[in-house]
Amino acid sequence: MSMIQTLGTILLLVPSLVGTPAPAQQDTWTDFRFLMGTWVSVGETPEGSGGFTLEPDLQGRILVRRNEADLPATKDRPAARHEDLMVIYRVPGGEQVKASYYDNEDHIIQYTVSPLPEKGGLVFVSDAMPSAPRFRLTYTAAGADTVAIKFEFAPPGKAEEFRTYLEGTARRTTPAH
Repeated sequence: MSMIQTLGTILLLVPSLVGTPAPAQQDTWTDFRFLMGTWVSVGETPEGSGGFTLEPDLQGRILVRRNEADLPATKDRPAARHEDLMVIYRVPGGEQVKASYYDNEDHIIQYTVSPLPEKGGLVFVSDAMPSAPRFRLTYTAAGADTVAIKFEFAPPGKAEEFRTYLEGTARRTTPAH
């Protein structure tokens, strides 16, 4: 048997080894529905302009957020383009939601995600580590197709002393598929 035939046989057997797919579940992303779709930043800000998408992927098992921002030049830095990717998932066997964030500036952030039912929103909070900053990203519904966004950080050793880094509003241009 050639190497290609062997590889083909292995790939055909893998689905049977991992079992059958789990039965369809109820909507596990109810708290995220207000944020799904394609969004653009509203208004000109000194921080720049951009937008993001939030869409289900892997047959609804995860959500993927892709974000981009064009940052104008300042006296301290040249113009730049920021891109990031966030994968949101439910921890198997539980209700806990986590998110993994990656960007083109080599940042990786692990978040725990919680709904804000009283505000109609979501908050993403990174774990507190003594020698690293802590981050908090909050999305709050501000209308049918408008969302307020706030990104905060807490300095190392001061895990609860969050300070606003960026704040803005986005408008939905396309609902989720």
